[in-house]
Amino acid sequence: MADLAIIGGTGLTKLESLKISDREIVHTPYGEPSGPLSHGQLYGKEIMFLPRHGYGHTIPPHKVNYRANLWALKEAGARCVFAVAAVGGIRGDMLPGKIVLPDQIIDYTWSRVTTFFEEGLKQVIHIDFTHPYAEALRQKILQAAAAANVPVINGVTYAATQGPRLETAAEIDRLEKDGCGIVGMTGMPEAALARELEMDYATCAVVANWAAGRGTGEITMKEIEAELAGGMKKVAKILAQLVKLV
Repeated sequence: MADLAIIGGTGLTKLESLKISDREIVHTPYGEPSGPLSHGQLYGKEIMFLPRHGYGHTIPPHKVNYRANLWALKEAGARCVFAVAAVGGIRGDMLPGKIVLPDQIIDYTWSRVTTFFEEGLKQVIHIDFTHPYAEALRQKILQAAAAANVPVINGVTYAATQGPRLETAAEIDRLEKDGCGIVGMTGMPEAALARELEMDYATCAVVANWAAGRGTGEITMKEIEAELAGGMKKVAKILAQLVKLV
């Protein structure tokens, strides 16, 4: 049984080095996950993989069934989750192509189902979310990045926005004033749901583009895809080392 689950974001709908042994269709009390769970070996380590947006990248961020995804991984035996995300760079040092390991998150999403704890409770449950990412897992990712010789920016606040549209320049100005360094659309409620299920969870973010108003000209998917291609190669190098540590 695999302890490590990898959730792939935009640019990572499959793992090239994953030797798949089984694809498992999981039905959950919360509906259908984004796709079957892929079980197999990654650099000799048993892992499971799930693309957040589906294997064809067809599910927009506000329509992802985050509860089903996390529940399916937990039910399949995952103890920790390495979540990959494509983000926009807000802060001046968050250049496209950079790998970022956030340590905080601010949730600007709305209308998403954000908890497992809402029906049939014997008492109201509040999880501690002071530090939204598992520090022990974050440290292992940092160790893995160092071993892989991949520079990582550590300790950034992730702004989780609703999507699927990109933000306005004024919205990005607001996020920066709030202390956010990167912006993405999938960080929440994924991180909180993992905490509710007592799974170690950390995000490895690839800066795919400058956020609105931070670069020059219009943000295009061509630009994003070009940066993600290189960024995901760096993520693969980190994973090659991380599987030795978890």
